[in-house]
Amino acid sequence: MKRKIMALVMTAIVATGMLAGCGGNSGSGSTSGSSAGSTSESAGSDSSASGASSNSTAEELSGTVTAAGSSALKPLADDAAEYFNELHPDVSITIDAGGSGQGLQQVADGTVDIGNSDVAADEKLDASQAEGLVDHQVCVITMAPIINPDVAEAGVTDLTKDQLISVFTGETTNWSEVGGPDEDIILITRPESSGTRATFEKYALDGNKEASNTSMETDDSGVLLQNVKDTKGAIGYVALSYLTEDAGVSTVAIDGVEPTLENTYNGTYPVWTYEHMYTNGEPSEVVQAFLDYIMSDDYGSRMEELGYGVSSKMTVTEH
Repeated sequence: MKRKIMALVMTAIVATGMLAGCGGNSGSGSTSGSSAGSTSESAGSDSSASGASSNSTAEELSGTVTAAGSSALKPLADDAAEYFNELHPDVSITIDAGGSGQGLQQVADGTVDIGNSDVAADEKLDASQAEGLVDHQVCVITMAPIINPDVAEAGVTDLTKDQLISVFTGETTNWSEVGGPDEDIILITRPESSGTRATFEKYALDGNKEASNTSMETDDSGVLLQNVKDTKGAIGYVALSYLTEDAGVSTVAIDGVEPTLENTYNGTYPVWTYEHMYTNGEPSEVVQAFLDYIMSDDYGSRMEELGYGVSSKMTVTEH
């Protein structure tokens, strides 16, 4: 409400010529279900993201933005769309998930404006399709191994990299083999089209291919988290953005290093990557404005509240 009042005040000031600036009115993004919704509401009025500057007034910018792909990036895209709509209520934004591979294929086919991906386009598409896409690196994302609370309560809070590889490749099948309860290990996995899976295999499993559990495979990070929460003995992985206070799962340290944003920034935690928003060629004015907003300094603090990293804060820029 404070943002709405301030926006009306600024608009009135501009109209009377007392101050040059850009006004903002309230609006709601046309996005499909975001797991970041409650976080957005709680941060609300005291987030600097709502006061981000724009080169265009709300009246000048209109049109549509469509995006699909990475479920790990979706909470950020949903949240940014909500704040962006407060500045530009005449812009309609639709964000879908489906996995990085699907998002990249859709933007290459021209069915969406933005393909959200955890991996580079050439890892999922043919070279001829990937070469026409323009990469916009919007943030850093950290992936964390997660386990059912019963496993954590029995003493599993930290695994070595070798133990983690053994668990996810199916070599180790009982938690007692890694200091846990005498209980079967249940893998909750992502499909091969998933960029989150590709990132986890590359940086957590040192390139080893995880053993797929087709009976509990899902292309949605939120569903994976819920399955780990509901299944005794389960282990999986999600981005930090899904680990809210009421997530109901426990994280696992790797070689004694906790999966946190701070440890990602200082280079001690290894399972992270850059998040990409691809466009097919140069984006339209409205799509470019949305991308600029997400990567702006004003939105950076909000980005961190949601569990994503600001690229400029990384002390290690390559793995």
